[in-house]
Amino acid sequence: MSQGPEGSRDAFASATGRSLEEDNGAHQQRYRAYQRELIRPHCGRTLLEIGAGLGEFADGFTGFDRHVVTDVDAGAVGLLGKRFADRPEVEVRRLDLAEAATTAHLDLEPPVATALAINVLEHVEDHVGALRAVASVVEPGGTVVMWVPGYEQLYGDFDRAVGHVRRYTPSTLSAAFVGAGLSPVDVRPVNLLGGIAWWLTVRRGGVGAPNKRLVQTYDRLVVPVTRLLERRITPPFGQSVLGVARVP
Repeated sequence: MSQGPEGSRDAFASATGRSLEEDNGAHQQRYRAYQRELIRPHCGRTLLEIGAGLGEFADGFTGFDRHVVTDVDAGAVGLLGKRFADRPEVEVRRLDLAEAATTAHLDLEPPVATALAINVLEHVEDHVGALRAVASVVEPGGTVVMWVPGYEQLYGDFDRAVGHVRRYTPSTLSAAFVGAGLSPVDVRPVNLLGGIAWWLTVRRGGVGAPNKRLVQTYDRLVVPVTRLLERRITPPFGQSVLGVARVP
């Protein structure tokens, strides 16, 4: 989830505004389920998850033959190892995507069917190089799945505080895919109601960090409505952009 110097133990906090002790799994269960519902159809049997953080998403993302979970933060990697010690299909590694972007290459053998990053790419200055690096460990015909924050109109103090270089639109994420030699398959806004809430609280309200009580309320009341709505329509705008591209 975060990018920083090798072995850094504060990269997670710098990139998320949270501590390593702060597991959000308990009060974002519906949101994680919503993400898994949208992402799972685009995943093959083997998966590399870049920036897994504390493993809150991976914890309920099961059924793979091989699931490689990574983070740049050494402390997060240690916690991931403990969290998934009883899941033999899970491998835990340290990975620095910003560093890999400079060579457009990652070390992972054998390659995987799908590489996934949730709220990572926006931290990397050379996002095209990062996507090339990600693609280098995906099988031909496999998929690269990116979940990134959407729309510069939503960029605010929180984005600056956690080191977001940019927010995306479907057009800008598609352009990054194409620049990396990938073929966009499905690139679209997601979480319309979350985007509206973000604009009201962060852009207009000036909130500089997530409020746990608001997050819990959003998860309980808004996410179920969002899931029902977006099963029927593709929103014109959203808090995030989901992008899927195929490796040649």
